[in-house]
Parts: sequence; structure tokens; C-alpha cells
Amino acid sequence: MTETTTAATKTKTTRNATSPFGLPDYGTPKFELPKFDMSKFELANMEMPEAFREMTEKGVAHVKDSYAKAKVASEEAGDLLENTYATVAKGATEYNRKLIEFARINTRAAFDYTQGLLGVKSPAEFIELATAHMRKQFDIVSAQNKELCALAQDTATKAAEPIKTSVSKGINKVA
Repeated sequence: MTETTTAATKTKTTRNATSPFGLPDYGTPKFELPKFDMSKFELANMEMPEAFREMTEKGVAHVKDSYAKAKVASEEAGDLLENTYATVAKGATEYNRKLIEFARINTRAAFDYTQGLLGVKSPAEFIELATAHMRKQFDIVSAQNKELCALAQDTATKAAEPIKTSVSKGINKVA
């Protein structure tokens, strides 16, 4: 019986041994990658035909030329995106300033209206004050919306101009 338990204990010990990474080893077989002698795979030193050499040189020259053109194009595209982003950021800043200005104007108008409501003595005065305030605020908000739309449209136009120019340049190069 002791032989059976010691054999079972040895099996458990080998089964739960850990790998070099600290993970349990579940009895997976160990193997090694085959070794290759690279000297067997080397090509013999031989002379290439002249036509093949010329074709290879032309291919390398073409790849170098294509790489140079792609590099220039990518740098131009990067500059274009940078300029466009700067234009849009400037326009967004101006738009946000206008929003803050309009919020101040509208807040002052609301406080003035509230102050006017405190002095109301009759329902007719209340209706007259409310109607005048609503009419005035409608006109102000309409003008503010027109100004914001014009600013957004101007920013979009300024941002699209370099892209439009670049695309037309690219089309002219291709044509």
C-alpha cells in the first residue's frame, strides 16, 4: 500500500510542477525547435544577367521616386490638416466668446425684466411689460442666432478653403 501511495504522490508532484513562467505543468511534452544550418540554404555565388540587373535597378529607382513623392504628399497633408485645425480652433474660440457674450446680454435682460416685474401695480401693467419683454427678447435672440450662424458658416468656409485648394491642386497634377 505504501508503494501505491508513493507512486500516486510522485504522479501528483510531477503533474503539478510549475513551468518556468510559474504556471502549472499538466504533463505537456517538452519539445525543442529544429535546428537549421543556414549554410545549407545559401545560394551559390553566381553572376546575375545584365538584363535582370538593369530591371532591378530600374525597380529600385522607381520605388525611391515613389517614396519621395509619397513623403512630400504626406508632409503637405500634415501641414494642411494642421492649418485647418488651427482655423477651426480659432473659429470655435470666437464662437464660444460670442455665446458667453450673448449669455451675459440675456441674463441682464432677464434681471431687468424681473426688476420691472417688482414695480408692477396692475394686471394690465404686467401684461404690457411681459409682452414688451417677449417681443424685445424675440428680436434679440433672432439677431443672436443670425450672428452665430454667420460665424459658424464663416469658420466652415475658412476651414474648407485650404482643403478645396489642395484637392484642386491634386486634380490638376493628375490631369
